[in-house]
Amino acid sequence: MAIPLFSLQLRHSIIPHLVTIGKYDGSHHCLTAATSENKILIHSPHRPEKDISYLNINQKITALVAGKAIPNDEKDILVVGTVGSVLAYNVDLNSDLFFKEIPDGVAAIAIGKLNSMKDPAIIIGGNCSIQAFDCKGNEILWTVTGDNVRSIIVMDIDLDGSNELLVGSDDYEIREFKDDIIINEISETSSICSLISFSIARFAYALDNGTVGVYDKFRRVWRVKSKSSVNFLEKYDLDGDGKEELITGWSNGKVDARNSITGEVIFRDILSNSIAGVVIGDYMRAGKCQMIVVSITGEVRGYDSTSLRVESGVQTNIIHDLLQKRQILMSELNNYTKASNEGQGIPGDTRLITEISVSEETIEPCVLLTLSTNNSMILKAVTVFAEGIFEDETHVVHPDRECISSELKITLLPPKDILLDIHIRAFVGSSVDNDQFHVFELTRQLPKFSMYLLVSYPENADVPKSFVKFRLVERVQRLDLWLSQNFIVPQKTPVKTNGQDFWKIAIKSLRDSSLTCVTFEKEVMLIYSVNINFTADILQTLASYLNLDQIDSLAEFPKVLDDLWESIQNVKTLQQNAVKLNASIADSSALLKNLIVQAEDFRLLDDTSNMEKCLNDIFHIDKQMIQNHQVTCENHEQLLVTLKKINNIIQNASRLRVNNNRTDTIASYRQAVASENMTILKKLIETGNR
Repeated sequence: MAIPLFSLQLRHSIIPHLVTIGKYDGSHHCLTAATSENKILIHSPHRPEKDISYLNINQKITALVAGKAIPNDEKDILVVGTVGSVLAYNVDLNSDLFFKEIPDGVAAIAIGKLNSMKDPAIIIGGNCSIQAFDCKGNEILWTVTGDNVRSIIVMDIDLDGSNELLVGSDDYEIREFKDDIIINEISETSSICSLISFSIARFAYALDNGTVGVYDKFRRVWRVKSKSSVNFLEKYDLDGDGKEELITGWSNGKVDARNSITGEVIFRDILSNSIAGVVIGDYMRAGKCQMIVVSITGEVRGYDSTSLRVESGVQTNIIHDLLQKRQILMSELNNYTKASNEGQGIPGDTRLITEISVSEETIEPCVLLTLSTNNSMILKAVTVFAEGIFEDETHVVHPDRECISSELKITLLPPKDILLDIHIRAFVGSSVDNDQFHVFELTRQLPKFSMYLLVSYPENADVPKSFVKFRLVERVQRLDLWLSQNFIVPQKTPVKTNGQDFWKIAIKSLRDSSLTCVTFEKEVMLIYSVNINFTADILQTLASYLNLDQIDSLAEFPKVLDDLWESIQNVKTLQQNAVKLNASIADSSALLKNLIVQAEDFRLLDDTSNMEKCLNDIFHIDKQMIQNHQVTCENHEQLLVTLKKINNIIQNASRLRVNNNRTDTIASYRQAVASENMTILKKLIETGNR
């Protein structure tokens, strides 16, 4: 095990993910963490006489970060996010910079300069929304994203000299924003729980399913997966080679360092409890930074390159690896020799054939993966690895003895519309009784819209009434190529076309059986669908495939408009309920305080009868306050769900066009929602303009 440079105990329970470090006086690093008592603990090792101070928040803390946000000031500030507000706090002066109510909640915070900003901004991710404030609390950016934001980083990923915003969210997406315009998107296989930037356009990510990896720009370099979940990511040059390693703190108490280029583990240590956070700072005032690891029980350990030197258990033993490879190859050679001598081998021309199709004939409509051999060789067993489709990501098919044949069908149910790699390993042999099997390994890719079936174009009465319409100057052959790249196209394709300027398809969703019709005639594209999200996805994939940077569309989605209006009214009602509930709780609290004082007075006067009445009243009021609190929590949850629905509608409506005016469009949506102006909302959804 590694030997830490130092260790100490904070004697408080620390909330996972809510750990940071800052130079609040401009010189000394102070460890900062959120405790289970809804307090902020600040540990200042340079002040041994009073090394721990507290900041009472009195709300559930959801995000915490320290950084430089005041122009021309080297002192860090502390930014605290809660379920309904954000506080920017000057620790050195013990004063608030600003306090803002955030109805969408605060789930992630970052501090940095974005593309068009001269000064650092405080960027907040919440319930499908992203906001940015200056150090005085003035809002300088607001936009929407696809789902709840889990992590935000500021970095120059395209190396153009200005920073972009990378946002990881619950819809498995990592999005790149230039100001408030989405430039790129990466689809992952689980919710993104953490992001950390490296130099030269590289960043690391962690998923809820225990996956950790690194991207170079938007090309994945490597990834690994663990049964434990990731609590924290950080970067630190642990081996002193001038290149930062990826530091990961795990829920099982393990902390490790990996080479950011290869993913090789170069350091590992295990604490007795789950890791709450990992931060970098000069805690020993030694002139260089240490890696500081904090557990959920308040245990703190510090490491640097000297800790790495004494860690020998992780060092690669080249001789041992070579001997192990030799043993594997010898075993494989012996198996081939035995199979040849006993006639258990398979013909040299044996091939594994794979076919991916869409099936409605199964118990549940699905994507069907059919495996077969090109001769009479049997498939003994198959393992399929596909992130996000199977529980634990691996599916093993081992048919009963009497069912073993040269063909095997496997059902796939992708939960989201994303590209997926399927890794297949099939065990092929000449007979069921053989104990030697040849292993075929191959990879197939599911297209983005694999859970949709191409069907015959319906009669006009069955075509959905909602639509989006735009001009498109393109050949139908290019539309065929787009279709084959994004859908599973059957051999007998139901596409109607004359090969020149007429093209029609109908798409049926396997998830909800809804129908979408796409027509292209005389340079006009029409997409009919009740699903605005799927419509926006089709339009955006078309724009990406055809390299279109401008699509001005006309849209009509009356059902979406009705849902938006209903959600706006629900928000209004829920906010009114929240005011009434808070007023009721405040009145009950005041009454409770008076009754407690009266009960104590009666106790001192030895008036047992009146004291019992007061205590009985206290009991009933307390019970009522608990019920009111539960109602308040439920009301707040409903409010978050409704706000998320509104933000999703705005997000999807803005994706019905491709242009550079998304900033103004979303701002117009926000103003129209706030003023409950349905005329403007209708016009925005229809044309994208007020």
